[in-house]
Amino acid sequence: MSRQVFTVVDRDRCNGCGLCVEVCPSGTLSLVDGKAAVTGDRSMACGQCAAVCPVEAITVENLDPGLHTFETFKMDPSWLPWGQADTGELVRLMASRRSCRRYTDRAVSSEVLRDLVKIGITAPSGTNCQPWTFTLVSTRREMVAFGERIAGFYRRLNRLSEQGWLRNLMKWCGKPELHYYYHNYHDLVADALEQWRTERRDRVFHDATAAIIVSGRRDATSPAEDALLATQNILLGAHALGLGTCLIGFAVEAVRRVAAIKRFLEIPEEENVFSVIALGYPAVQYHTVAGRKTPLVRTLKIGTEKGNT
Repeated sequence: MSRQVFTVVDRDRCNGCGLCVEVCPSGTLSLVDGKAAVTGDRSMACGQCAAVCPVEAITVENLDPGLHTFETFKMDPSWLPWGQADTGELVRLMASRRSCRRYTDRAVSSEVLRDLVKIGITAPSGTNCQPWTFTLVSTRREMVAFGERIAGFYRRLNRLSEQGWLRNLMKWCGKPELHYYYHNYHDLVADALEQWRTERRDRVFHDATAAIIVSGRRDATSPAEDALLATQNILLGAHALGLGTCLIGFAVEAVRRVAAIKRFLEIPEEENVFSVIALGYPAVQYHTVAGRKTPLVRTLKIGTEKGNT
């Protein structure tokens, strides 16, 4: 991955405080004759130096300032200091976001979808490589076409899993996935496929009118983690914008396994799909947040063992 330096210092503005040098994770900057200067040959292009500079003497030229300008709402671009957010409202947003499976037929505008992508990329990424890509499915017609291809994959998978000899052979070879699928999902999927065939009932996307597919380059430091962090941002941003969302794992599996679906979505072969987010305006309202199961929490305790001093 390229670590080309795009950092530029306006030495006339620089006051020599050295804050940029302290926060730079790549050693790109140092103080020369009392002023900040680019002395390194690598950069993460994280923008920390520009963000910390009190006199706006630094720019990182490959960063797009327009990504903090939104089409459907306004954001204060000043940094929110540690501890200054309303924690209760933040957690309320997180707890209020629910998987939505009932949508109206109202379309989601392209402006909203683009803003959700911008919200997504505020997430952190491994070594700031920002490897994510986003594919927008913006109409119900396209959603149906996408869903038909997913249905085709599961029709074939169901027929395959019905072969008992094959399930047992694969299980004996240490590949029990088909056996597991048959006993846990076959009947559920068969019912959903029949309802789509006879009633046009959408059990995949639940009549959502749009979707965002989050992918990532395979050569990234941590592509799956990066994509899922961006996905969570999109889920929360969508709720704040009045949209319901639902992660569609069945769609992810189909795209991963069928190259033709990837080509239909115009996703390059070298990218992996990590999430498919169904989006739409919800046709349901809740009155309270839902509960959660008690988690298992472990606390590391390093004590003095016998014989140690």
